[in-house]
Amino acid sequence: MSLNTQGAEWTEVIEASPGALQVNLGQLWRYRDLIAMLVRRDFVANYKQTVLGPLWFVLQPAMTSLTYVVIFGRAAGLAPGKVPMLLFYLSGVTVWNYFADCLTKTATVFKDNASMFGKVYFPRLVMPFTIVISNLMKFCVQLCLFVLAWLYYLVLGRVALPGLLLLLVPVLVLLLGLMGLGAGMIVSALTTKYRDLIFLISFGVQLLMFTTPVIFPMERIPEHYRWMVRANPLSPIVEAFRQAFAVGGSISWGGLAYGAAWALVLVVVGVVIFNRVERSFTDTV
Repeated sequence: MSLNTQGAEWTEVIEASPGALQVNLGQLWRYRDLIAMLVRRDFVANYKQTVLGPLWFVLQPAMTSLTYVVIFGRAAGLAPGKVPMLLFYLSGVTVWNYFADCLTKTATVFKDNASMFGKVYFPRLVMPFTIVISNLMKFCVQLCLFVLAWLYYLVLGRVALPGLLLLLVPVLVLLLGLMGLGAGMIVSALTTKYRDLIFLISFGVQLLMFTTPVIFPMERIPEHYRWMVRANPLSPIVEAFRQAFAVGGSISWGGLAYGAAWALVLVVVGVVIFNRVERSFTDTV
């Protein structure tokens, strides 16, 4: 703390960041009330004037999964073996939505909050972390829908009880969040100068989904294309999530280590670029 000329203590001291790699977690914790308020704002703003409100959390993945069942499972004949098709597609949609939402919403964080950044001081990293936490709440609701569907098929004897791999699910969710956060921060920094990326990001995420085993089983992919799917760090995470619930997929510890390395690199690079750009982004946004 410092003293002002009147002898009273300052309530806040704003200093220049000593390095681009600095992530002051203690400062983020101090602003936890702001993070909670922003998470609540995102929730209310998205569904305040909708008829069904938060029900869209479960309707969107349910309708998407049913569409995949009809188009890819039945019409295209890409059904995943003995696994119930609805569970297979719902599991992929659930984990993919979390990653995609973290990426696309973090990618526009500077543009979406330019007026707030220019008027009020708070650690700028609060906003990306708020997005990840807000989407985590949405993911938990959609995960409950998946678990209810899984329990239904368990009672029917269509799926087996999961094993100890179920304990790996929180780690998989963490990796998805870190990848979405890191990639989103990199894109958000670039969009301050290149607005075209805002229009390309949604298209790019859709293309990325087709190189991830979300809507088709790995065994149905032609051998000469599998290298592209295996090169995608999201693929082993999606496969491991399915394997944890015994609804298909496979576990590859080497693939998970590969995905974890990608997540770490993306977060480190994202924080460095984000910290550099946030010092002067108001001049370009």
